[in-house]
Amino acid sequence: MEHFERLVKMYEFAPIHNFYEGIHMELQPKKATITLPIDQRYFHAAMSAHGSVYFKLLDDAAYFACQTEVTDFFIVTTSFNIELLRPITAGIIKAEGEMDFDGKQTFFGSSKIYDEKGRICGIGQGQFLKSRLPISDVDGYK
Repeated sequence: MEHFERLVKMYEFAPIHNFYEGIHMELQPKKATITLPIDQRYFHAAMSAHGSVYFKLLDDAAYFACQTEVTDFFIVTTSFNIELLRPITAGIIKAEGEMDFDGKQTFFGSSKIYDEKGRICGIGQGQFLKSRLPISDVDGYK
């Protein structure tokens, strides 16, 4: 479980989370859950969450579901597709990701994002590649 604790620490250490205040991640083998309280700073002009918020949570959830199984190297997103299904305007949103395929160098994960009422608001699928950067060298993981 030490690997999971280090991944959470690495996630929280990322400078982007100075913007996404209150973001929280929990890990299980091949699974990740991320929650975020919605703030109007994340809204586009029509007053609902911008697509970049969906992407952030969907990508992170699928990515970290895969990274739970990769303990030697940092993985990187090589492609990610999302479908926006419903606007998000308030509450705490939750993204759930899981690893779908472990190819030892290339990994596939999927994720879903839910609003506070439990309604599905978006789905995503990504491909991730093992980089040459040892995960032990990544700031926050150490």
